[in-house]
Amino acid sequence: MFRLKSIAVLVGLMVGVGLAMAQAPKATRPTPPTRDPHTPGYVTASELPDGSNPPANADGNFIIGPTHQPAAEMSAREGVPQGTVYEFTMDSAESKIYPGIAREAHTFGTPDPTDPAKLVVTTSHPAPYTRRVAVYVPKQYVPGRVAPFIVGADGPDRGLFTALDNLIAEHRVPVMIAISIGNGSGDAQGSERGLEYDTMSGRYAEFVEKEVLPLVEAKCHVKLTKDPRGRATMGGSSGGSCALIMAWYHPELYHRVLTYSGTYVNQQWPYNAGTPHGAWEVHEHLIPNSQHKPLRIWMEVGDKDLFNPNIMRDGMHDWVVANENMAKVLAAKGYHYQFVFALNAGHVDRGVKLQTLPEALEYVWKGYPIGRVKK
Repeated sequence: MFRLKSIAVLVGLMVGVGLAMAQAPKATRPTPPTRDPHTPGYVTASELPDGSNPPANADGNFIIGPTHQPAAEMSAREGVPQGTVYEFTMDSAESKIYPGIAREAHTFGTPDPTDPAKLVVTTSHPAPYTRRVAVYVPKQYVPGRVAPFIVGADGPDRGLFTALDNLIAEHRVPVMIAISIGNGSGDAQGSERGLEYDTMSGRYAEFVEKEVLPLVEAKCHVKLTKDPRGRATMGGSSGGSCALIMAWYHPELYHRVLTYSGTYVNQQWPYNAGTPHGAWEVHEHLIPNSQHKPLRIWMEVGDKDLFNPNIMRDGMHDWVVANENMAKVLAAKGYHYQFVFALNAGHVDRGVKLQTLPEALEYVWKGYPIGRVKK
């Protein structure tokens, strides 16, 4: 069943990363090495003065850090109109697309002895879940008007809502709705979150389109645009790869993507022979071998990001290399993208997100008229 409540936008600096850090039991993780962005084979990048961000209108590769101070837009400001946040829950019993699975506690999986890139999981089983959905409606939204929106993973993301209050007031982004969707619990292969975020298909985008957005419109009294130019996705870790996957498989629904420490690695389960390397396929085969799609992408990785954090040794579990590869293939195919390599930063680094989120949002929404509203 669904519950609805309206609450004022919180002013804290929390950045909703949810379970994005948990890629495997901590005991099995080696300490990630600190990577040098000037390593041979990495993309050539412009190194910026410490504390600064790339220009919001510039494509390409950039290096920031090593210190990371919160952007002014990440704090509530006196006199700035604050939006309203509506919250409701969704139960797995009412989903036709995701009825629910879970992996037993303290279990993971074992590599297939005939293929180290394939993980065998025997402890996943049907299980119920409840997810939270938080919907930010800016003060400037006019009831009855169709609005652009951004869909975020691992919600609720309170920092996003605060940033939008300030950016909308400064006319740096459109008057948009933000839909921050909680995951279905767990992480990685065999879990509900892993199934939702790491699967290489349009399934999650279809779940959002068919089961989430109609509820948002009905319960929050808003109208959402059907124009893919007015729709964005965002997320961190597997939520980041999910954001890209949503737009890749459904470019008729989404054109704008924002990711932190995107899990463009081999983490898909169940196995799919069409994309045997999971999200590693995005930069390995899909982007290089496909026609250019109308996507605009902002992405970040940290120098201390994840590196082979589980029992698989397939050469496809380095988050830094995966994101570097993404930058290479996006550039080669002529995409509008901005890639930020953050020094002194870990996985979905909170400090980096507090520093860069306003600029990232502004970059992602470039080209969309700030005052565009349809009846």
